[in-house]
Amino acid sequence: MSATRAIRFKIDENCPAEFVELLRAAAYDADHVLDEHLGGSADPEIAAVLRRERRALLTLDLDFADVRRFPPSEHAGLIVLRPERQHRSRLVQILRQLLPQFQTEQLDQRLWIVDESGIRVRK
Repeated sequence: MSATRAIRFKIDENCPAEFVELLRAAAYDADHVLDEHLGGSADPEIAAVLRRERRALLTLDLDFADVRRFPPSEHAGLIVLRPERQHRSRLVQILRQLLPQFQTEQLDQRLWIVDESGIRVRK
């Protein structure tokens, strides 16, 4: 298993549960916060779970893009999705487009902000 395949994901409650299926189909370890009864948890609590489990987060929550509150260096990766349209089919399309990036680009200790123009990476 390559280092990129070792990425473990946590899907935030504002993302479709289908993300888990897509990531698992691509041989990634993925779980959803709702499956772990973390729905409605405060962002710092989610961040603590991410650090403890060494999981990268997929979210629509722009709060996780605040590098002062959630320094990328403390996380296995933060991916904040910022599409113009946030309906399920568009979000699934974005994740499908991101899958190849997980094999070639470093996510650990990085913040990825994904919008219609592409991916911006902060260290």
